Amino acid sequence: MYDVVMKQFEHAADIMNLDPGVRKILSKTNTEIVVHFPVRLDNGKIEVFTGYRVQHNNALGPYKGGLRYHATVDIDAARALAIWMTWKTALAGLPYGGAKGGIQLNPKEYSKNELERITRRFTYALGDNIGPDLDIPAPDVNTNAQIMAWIADTFSSTKSPSTRFANLHVVTGKPMGAGGLAGRDRATGFGVVSTLKSWSALKKQPLKGMRFIVQGFGNVGYWTAHFLLKEGATLIAVQDASATLYNEKGIDPEALLAHSDANGRNINGFAGAQEMDPKAFWSLKCDIVVPAALGNQITEENAGGITAKVVAEGANGPTNIGGEAILRKNGVDIIPDILCNSGGVIGSYYEWLQNKRSEIWKIDEVLVMLHDKIETAFEQVVSTANEFKVDWRMSAYIVALRRLETTYMERGIFP
Repeated sequence: MYDVVMKQFEHAADIMNLDPGVRKILSKTNTEIVVHFPVRLDNGKIEVFTGYRVQHNNALGPYKGGLRYHATVDIDAARALAIWMTWKTALAGLPYGGAKGGIQLNPKEYSKNELERITRRFTYALGDNIGPDLDIPAPDVNTNAQIMAWIADTFSSTKSPSTRFANLHVVTGKPMGAGGLAGRDRATGFGVVSTLKSWSALKKQPLKGMRFIVQGFGNVGYWTAHFLLKEGATLIAVQDASATLYNEKGIDPEALLAHSDANGRNINGFAGAQEMDPKAFWSLKCDIVVPAALGNQITEENAGGITAKVVAEGANGPTNIGGEAILRKNGVDIIPDILCNSGGVIGSYYEWLQNKRSEIWKIDEVLVMLHDKIETAFEQVVSTANEFKVDWRMSAYIVALRRLETTYMERGIFP
């Protein structure tokens, strides 16, 4: 993943002739934190966990990025994802830099009480390396509003009681009762569909009647399906680690979510669809493909089978370089991750702003603001792609890099 993000960065920098000094700065991360911390498990035994937080760049504002709990979390993955977050926040026009991190573990192997202790101990180990005006984590793979609430409470509890409520926005994606934003839970999936609506308008092809498939049925996958259904599209297949489901007549995302919640967040055994060979998933005849799981899922091995009109990257880095080349050769549009899934960080920005202002916003207001920002970013990407005669991914990088370059040129380099 790190190799992919650096190759993409270097290619975009070459095309736009990025300032050499700025190029050097952006090619490195600012800070890389690795912590090892002990936690007592329910059986009384001690286990030592490894956590990461990589802070790439903060020229535009505080570091911002998710925390994931997954066995694949390591320093290279955190670097790549932190760099992507820098581009994503710059592209969205937010006053943020990029960061990412997490803990190397499989959360399904631990009880809720153990996950709470692991989360609180990780927060304590990070200490003042995070903060509401320094580095603001958010949910990511296998993390959720509950985990954000534990982080906010732990961080605030280590500060003076008089500043407790001034520190709650150390994280975003919190539950409503802990200072969360109405609509933050659906922001990423809503943003994916917002980009698809912009794509649909550009191509003059209505989403109504289109068929789509989704890989991953966590927060992003579910809400994407939910909002696409409202646009009149039909979900025909879903894939996760437990199964690949298919129903030509359509899968009800609400029923599938209820089944998944009752089945340990796994979709296998769902009565509303039949299981199929996972290798045939990508080659299903459809109009829209939404990879909303992990990175490097669309590769040279399966990209040739994709006949959809568009791939909307709900996940971070789901398409590798070889896979992308095949998709482009075959005329498949790609809405790049740093644009397509930016709804999450835009929603996080509004939650952070709401907390700083001590206000409470309505969900309808939030979704309108979120859609407007994504629509503006989409228009910038299309315009810049036409200017440089490049694909949308390179264009998205160029829009982001231009903003960062301007900031460094105007501000200068200390000392």
